[in-house]
Amino acid sequence: MLTEERYAAIIERLHQQGIVKLQELVDVLGASESTIRRDLIDLESRQMLKRIHGGAALMNEKTLEPGMEEKTSKNIQQKVTIARLAAQEIENGDCIYLDAGTTTLAMIPYIEAKDVTVVTNGLSHVEALVSKRIRSYLLGGMMKIHTKAVIGSIALQNMDNFRFDKCFLGTNGVDPEMGYTTPDPEEALIKRRAHQLSGKSYVLADSSKIGEITFAKLFELEEADLITEQMPEHWRAVIEQKTKIIEG
Repeated sequence: MLTEERYAAIIERLHQQGIVKLQELVDVLGASESTIRRDLIDLESRQMLKRIHGGAALMNEKTLEPGMEEKTSKNIQQKVTIARLAAQEIENGDCIYLDAGTTTLAMIPYIEAKDVTVVTNGLSHVEALVSKRIRSYLLGGMMKIHTKAVIGSIALQNMDNFRFDKCFLGTNGVDPEMGYTTPDPEEALIKRRAHQLSGKSYVLADSSKIGEITFAKLFELEEADLITEQMPEHWRAVIEQKTKIIEG
């Protein structure tokens, strides 16, 4: 089978199933595992699919992560409101984890607590933290160019050197049944581990994320307080049953 024929078969199967396993493609296409891996890498570079552990997922609104520049230009006032509320939750002497992302980045100018220590995987956060003279640690690992987030196994191992009083995490979806979700499974692993290492977790999400579901689950709504600028009324009752809502 020619390369382009394999590509067409892979994309067709993804459209049928949404997700395909690597071994399934090896069996169906009669190609070696290394060949299929190269095919998936090339198709991902064309933004036709998203590689996940053990296979691939269709590239769509559930798996496509907006870039840092695109995120920065969206919902600016909502982010500022959420950032102010989140920063007020930080107390003197806290050791916190600050997730990569534009809303957590917007928190930094509003941190007024004294003797705070921050651990982050956000490359964009470092300059702002240094400017505020906040004691900070940047996780090592692979930098995700699209969102300027440090991810991967090295980052996970690095994170295990710390314990946090509080963590502040971004999300792309907030749903009563599916909990908090994000498009990238590798970023989800980092967020989930930060949550596990924290005494208290906060998830920051503007109102456009409420009721949305993306590809990779972080954890249940009950496991973190939700900070938003305004909870849509048609979601309020069901989400209040699951978690505490902090809103502007």
